[in-house]
Amino acid sequence: MNVVERVAAFNAGRDPRRLAMKYARMRTSPFAFLRGSCHLFQASLARSELPESPPAWACGDLHFENFGSYKADNRLVHFDINDFDEAALAPASWDLVRFLASLHTAARDLGLPEHESDALCGDFIDRYADALAAGKARWVERETATGAVADLLGQLHERRRAEFLRKRTVGQGSKLALRVDSGKALPTTPAQASRVRAFMGAFAATQSEPDFFEVIDVADRIAGTGSLGTERYAILVRGRGAPDGHYLLDLKRAGASALASRVPLAQPPWRDEAVRIATLQQRMQAASMAFLHPVTLGRDAFVLRELQPGEDRVELDRTRDSLDRFRDVIRTMADVVAWAQLRSAGRQGSADADALVAFGASRAWRQPLLSIARRLALEVVADWEAFVAAGEMPLQ
Repeated sequence: MNVVERVAAFNAGRDPRRLAMKYARMRTSPFAFLRGSCHLFQASLARSELPESPPAWACGDLHFENFGSYKADNRLVHFDINDFDEAALAPASWDLVRFLASLHTAARDLGLPEHESDALCGDFIDRYADALAAGKARWVERETATGAVADLLGQLHERRRAEFLRKRTVGQGSKLALRVDSGKALPTTPAQASRVRAFMGAFAATQSEPDFFEVIDVADRIAGTGSLGTERYAILVRGRGAPDGHYLLDLKRAGASALASRVPLAQPPWRDEAVRIATLQQRMQAASMAFLHPVTLGRDAFVLRELQPGEDRVELDRTRDSLDRFRDVIRTMADVVAWAQLRSAGRQGSADADALVAFGASRAWRQPLLSIARRLALEVVADWEAFVAAGEMPLQ
């Protein structure tokens, strides 16, 4: 199959409304295409001759926009990897190559000239290796963060729940409802809303504060690129009560990992895909997002968590921001990746910390990874051009 046929086959069965949005986003740039076609990238990566690296737990879809800030279950603000839909056991180098290729393909969107994206990729590899060789899993703190990451953490710390709720809802009191005219949500069908409400009622009964999860409204959630078209809901719940104590939850159907089927490593026998996602998120993050649970609706696996706004990511623009500001963010992301691998070392087939430390101390693998990432980025661009040239895609 050609690229267009492979994309269509992978997305078969998704909701046509949101699938049309996904394809429209994928046409906008090579980076948007990379975000929406992880399955293509992992297939190409599997065919590449990568230097040997120890097995580690991987995000599976590591790119510039899959890092962000959030309030964790301890209610503190964290900056970390924030998407684990594709997470799996893989050679440690696989996540690195995807991140490097994403930086190359995002260069146009970020306003980075080629020589600067090359330099930032080198910075990422060296900082990751140093953090891994140090052998200690740390985390990003608001008090010690610098540059754009510090700004982002400060914004989330200062954000008031009332302001956030006003942006995402309409009406007031007993007539409060989720806003569906902002590009972030669509109306659900009566059957969908009934299904979600029934699930939340059963879920609430298992919790210590069942009234907290009383459903006020449900909407189809629009977020991300790769998962657009899969079943996903924004849920407004009672929380601590009106007017400003309500909470927003995210309920997302869990699919198979595009990475797991490509790596030459045996995967644990997860009960279902939601258990895989939630377990690895808890394992790799310093502190996990609030309300993170693997759940089932009928026979389907879903991940429930507090809704994380798409705005809670670092936004950089080379026409506005200095190269040093970019470099500071890239180095922080490199630290976060190394710490996630160390934090999850020695678990269900991943290498122990000593093996990861030795890998970080070696220099032999660094230049080959940079070269492979550059080649795969060019492949992404070529695939994107073919996708755009094909015009409208089938939505069924």
